[in-house]
Amino acid sequence: MGVSGSGKTTVGREVARRTGWPFLDADDMHSPEAVARMVAGTPLTDEDRWPWLSRISEWIAARHQAGEPGVIACSALKRRYRDRLREAHPELRFAYLQARPEQIADRLARRRRHFFPTTLVDAQFADLEEPGPDEAAIVVPIGQTPDADAEAVLSALAVQR
Repeated sequence: MGVSGSGKTTVGREVARRTGWPFLDADDMHSPEAVARMVAGTPLTDEDRWPWLSRISEWIAARHQAGEPGVIACSALKRRYRDRLREAHPELRFAYLQARPEQIADRLARRRRHFFPTTLVDAQFADLEEPGPDEAAIVVPIGQTPDADAEAVLSALAVQR
């Protein structure tokens, strides 16, 4: 979890590759209307996000019911979004890729082939509610390599299983 540009997809794919677990990029679950809003520089509202979170929850619930693990790259910026996702699997773990606004602005300015514009960085940070201590999130400050970030996630999962 984390703001756009924090490395969720890259790190998530690496965690999935190393574990052999299925991977879902939650960006692929956005409706065409939501993507169009973001492309136009309009931040999504909670109302925009609830159907998206429901689709992601269905994927989580299917994995959980089948007794299978999985990895998802999902912003999950607000506590209530994470709570909604936990309804699908109460033991769901979040790895929070923690970033500063200037890191994200720099990354987004260099990123290609993605719909999310740099103009929405401030909105992402305004919406961000960092995980509280009771959420037992794995906090990974970005700035190292994606491999190092993935290793930090995997190490924390092994310690906390």
